[in-house]
Amino acid sequence: MTSPASPVLVVGECVADIVRTDGAPDRVHPGGSPANVAYGLARLGRPATLLTELGPDANGRLIRRHLESAGVRVRAAEVARTPSAVVELDGRGQAQYTFDIGWTLPPTGLTGPTGLAEPPAAIHLGSIAAVTEPGAASVLALVEHWHGRARISYDPNVRPALMGDRAGAVRRVERCVALSDLVKASDEDLAWLYPGERPEAVAERWLSLGPSTVAVTLGAQGAFARTAEGGHVEVAAVPVRVADTVGAGDSFMAALLDARATGADLPGCLTRAVTAAALTVARPGANPPSAAELAAALAGTRVDGRVPAREPSSAAEAPRTRSTG
Repeated sequence: MTSPASPVLVVGECVADIVRTDGAPDRVHPGGSPANVAYGLARLGRPATLLTELGPDANGRLIRRHLESAGVRVRAAEVARTPSAVVELDGRGQAQYTFDIGWTLPPTGLTGPTGLAEPPAAIHLGSIAAVTEPGAASVLALVEHWHGRARISYDPNVRPALMGDRAGAVRRVERCVALSDLVKASDEDLAWLYPGERPEAVAERWLSLGPSTVAVTLGAQGAFARTAEGGHVEVAAVPVRVADTVGAGDSFMAALLDARATGADLPGCLTRAVTAAALTVARPGANPPSAAELAAALAGTRVDGRVPAREPSSAAEAPRTRSTG
């Protein structure tokens, strides 16, 4: 168990999300799944360092200011331009992405074991940076070096347009799964990776590769988690009026990591995570809750009009509310 103050090293991309909706001017939000997780951790009071890439441009400066405003320590290799993604929202706030992104994080210095001031207590990786070469090799070398000595978490955050052929993507994802203690994925991730398979079956197979816990988010149906010891916890989503779904999964991941680091039990971890996701989708962009906002929602206080969280239940008893989380 890590202590309440244990920091997390997050490795992965920053992306400028250019949010586009019909009839409205474009809005630029700092984004990128790993960057969102680092920001979400810092908002919850968890020290976070982000190992990433940024360009010397306006988007890069925007993202760095955003991350540092929450207290994230940014360690960035410089690239020609900051990656971007056009995020088109439909009438329900669901997001579709078009990417302009590369990942070339160098293998020495910044990412090498000697480049870290001290051994990390926890490392989080995921999304584009964990599977896109040539930078993915640097990420995996770092994780392999600390495997068994640091707690490793992983979120594939599948982006089909960037994953290449499915069979190759599955091999890369499963390599990361095997190096991890905690894995989180969405039902949409699993549907693309393993068409026609039930999320529960995939979770069980992933557990056989090595993780102690696999958590799966189900959108409007909440989330479940299974453990290598045979535990199974299911939590309903929190009903909320959706602004958009950008960053919801990353807020879930940040809250899950923070809760686990403080020693919360698995039902409590999932409850915190689905509540953080609900607070995020209720406002535009990847805007995760602060520690105070999350605590208020968990205590039953309405935060900006949002509905408070529900108590977790067993898998057999969990209600299935149509909402978003």
